[in-house]
Order: sequence, then structure tokens, then C-alpha cells
Amino acid sequence: MKRIFILLLLLSTGTTFSQNNLNELTFEEYLGYVKKNHPLVKQADLKITEAQAKLMKARGGFDPKLEAEYNEKQFSDKNYYSVFNGSFKIPTWYGVEIKAAFDNNEGIYINPENTLPNSGLTSLGISVPIGQGLWINERMADLRKAKIYQKVNEAERKIMITEVLFEASKSYINWKRNFDEVKLYEDYLKNATTRFNGITILIEEGDKPAIDSIEAGITVKNRRLNLENANLKLLKSKLVLSNYLWTEEGTPLELENNIYPESEIEKDFLFTLKIDEFQNFSIENHPKIEALNRKIEILDVETKLFANSFLPKIDLNYNYLSEPSAFDDYRLNDYKFGVNFAFPLFLRKERANLKLAKIRVNESKFSLNFEQQSLISKIESQKFEINSFKKQIKLNTELVNSYDQMLKAEERLFQMGESSLFLINSRENTLVTSQLSNIALQNNYLQAALELYKTMANPQ
Repeated sequence: MKRIFILLLLLSTGTTFSQNNLNELTFEEYLGYVKKNHPLVKQADLKITEAQAKLMKARGGFDPKLEAEYNEKQFSDKNYYSVFNGSFKIPTWYGVEIKAAFDNNEGIYINPENTLPNSGLTSLGISVPIGQGLWINERMADLRKAKIYQKVNEAERKIMITEVLFEASKSYINWKRNFDEVKLYEDYLKNATTRFNGITILIEEGDKPAIDSIEAGITVKNRRLNLENANLKLLKSKLVLSNYLWTEEGTPLELENNIYPESEIEKDFLFTLKIDEFQNFSIENHPKIEALNRKIEILDVETKLFANSFLPKIDLNYNYLSEPSAFDDYRLNDYKFGVNFAFPLFLRKERANLKLAKIRVNESKFSLNFEQQSLISKIESQKFEINSFKKQIKLNTELVNSYDQMLKAEERLFQMGESSLFLINSRENTLVTSQLSNIALQNNYLQAALELYKTMANPQ
């Protein structure tokens, strides 16, 4: 696979990075590339195309139709019959169908009822259902459902995109956490190495016992081990992150080693995810609730269609007949009229279909009520969690500052000969632990915000 550098991509597409450093990939920029180029986002966009195709298919039930049929039989030099039937039908909204036709039949053995004038016979007629199928029929129901499905697919598209952006964002903040841990261990490895070199010089001058070099060396080795483990986690998180970076042409990207995450991501994180005003969020606008409401509307259309089947099927047909040369000479007595009637006596199938349709509506309403309450509870819980992590980060930052002051004080005592390397290492280990806790708390805060974003499902 061809290796493409993410930095070159970002520069070539005209997008500018932070002016402070071109190597910083901010969260907002990263999310923009995912929204624009990720294959699963493009797949979600097909939901809209799918809904449009379904609507076109449903509208096809109202397309005018041109029909023609020709049959001829010749045997023993005799023209048994030659039958031609051509028609043009226009379906309309309320089950009414308009039809224009032309028939031309001839032959020595033609059915007497098909005997027509030599020039053929034209007809213009209308078919009207006055019972079942007048106010709603299958093609009307299909069109109504197709229009509603557009809103269902739009809601499902939002849910699909939210899931992709959630996973992509989770990869980014994990990458940032591992990056911060690597930087932390790099800094403390430098401190440990400097301290080890200083202790070695003091031992050579006879100011410190030789055992101090062993303790200082142990600290250096521990820091190297911690750094190696942190680098491994960083490498793995970068590979996961690269899964969400693609070009417009569908080529996957690799993240260069000199690209690093946004340093103060938590400042605008809620704003970037469009959840900074979650207090004003309305549950009725949630895509899941929207989809469930629209699906209930679809079930209501089906229920009306099944209820309509309780009516008798009565179709009235009227056709005005005329020879082609005398079509404008209207004669009231030239017509063809018919009535079709059908009605099942027990209506068992119809009653069962209606009952099942009502059951599905009630099931969907129960699901809607449960989903609404579940989302409300989940959002409130996540709001509380976000605010709690904010407080924890503030308290832990104060602890980090206090531990840092204790370490500096211990180092001054060590310089005056009133402390030991063991105490310095102990103070430093406590500081490192508290700083790692701060990184973890920041990550937990971002994770909580992401969970709220996923729950609210607003990928715009």
C-alpha cells in the first residue's frame, strides 16, 4: 500500500493548521477529515440515496402505462382471426383510473362479441372504486410510506455517522493520552539521567556513597522501561487512529511520527462536538426518537390500509365507444358499462391483519416511551459525570502542584546534605503517579463527553 504522509495531505488540501506549529493535528481538523472522507460516512450518506430511490419506486405506481396486444391466426389460407388491443392508462391519486383504448379485430372465426366496425373502435373511459380503494389503496400507501421513509433514513444516517465519529474521536483521545504519557516519561527519564550523572560525579569526588549510583541507576532503568511501554501504546494508538484518515479518492493514510495531537483539547472539546449547549437539548429532536415516530406513522398508514379492506370492493367502469372517424359525434347510447363486486363473508383474514397492525403500533409506542425515558436518564447521568470529572481534574491538578513543591523542597534539602536520594525518588514517583492520574482524568473527562455526544447523536 502506498505510503502517504498526513502532513502533505493537510497542506495540499488548503487546510491550515495552528499557526503555532504546523505539526499539530487539532481535533477539529481531524474530525473534519473523518466526516469528509471516511468510507463508513460515505456509506451512511447512501441512506439518503436509498430513500430517494424508494420514493421514485413508489411514484412509479402512478406512472401512465401504454399497453398493446396483437394476436393473429392463419391456417389453410384462411384468416381465422386478427385481434389488436391497444390502451393508454393514467392512474390517479384516489384509485380512479382513466383509460383510452383502440381495438381492431377481424377474421372469419372471430368471437361475435369481438366483432367491430371495419375501421376499429375507440373508447375513452374511467374506472372508479366506490368502496375499498377509494380513500386509500396499496399504491397510495406505498407512496405515503416512501415519503416517511426519507425521514427515517435521515435519522438512521445521523445515528450511523455518530457511531463512526464516536469511534474516531475515541481513537484520537487515546492517541493524545498515550502521547502525553510518552512526553511525561521522556521528561522524567531526562531528570533521572541527569541525576544519575550528577551522583556519579559526586561519588568519584568522594561526596556520596557508591550505593547511591545503584539507586539512581535503578530509577533510570525504570524510566526507560516505562517509556518503552508508553511508546508501544502510542504506536498502537496511532495505527488505530490511521484507520479513520482517508483521501477523497479512498486511499488510506498513515500518520507521520512528527504529527502530534492538540495540547489543550479539553478547552473546545464540547464546542467541537456541538454538545456545549446540552442543557437546551430536546429529546424530541433525537434521531432515534425521530425514527421511531416516523416508523409509527408508517404503521398507521398500514393500519388504515388494512381497515379499508373491511369495505366491499365495488369498481364502476364506464367507457364511451366510437368509431375513429366519428369520435367527435357523441352518441349517448354507445358505451360499455360494468360493475365489479367482491366481499368476503367472514373477514377473518382482514380482521387478523388489522389486529396484527394495531399490535405492531402499540409495540412501537411502548418502545418509543422506553427509549425516551432511557435517553433522558442516560443524558442526565452523563452530564453529572462530565461535571464530576471537571471537579476531579481541578482537585488533582492542585495535588500535582503540591507534590511538585514537595519534590523541589526535597531536592534543595538534598543539595544541603539533609536528605537522601531515596526520598527524592519517592517524592518524584508520587509526583509522576499524580501526573499520570491527571492524564487519565482528562481522558475520562473526554470519554464522558464522547459518550454524551454518542447519546445525543447530533453529528452536524
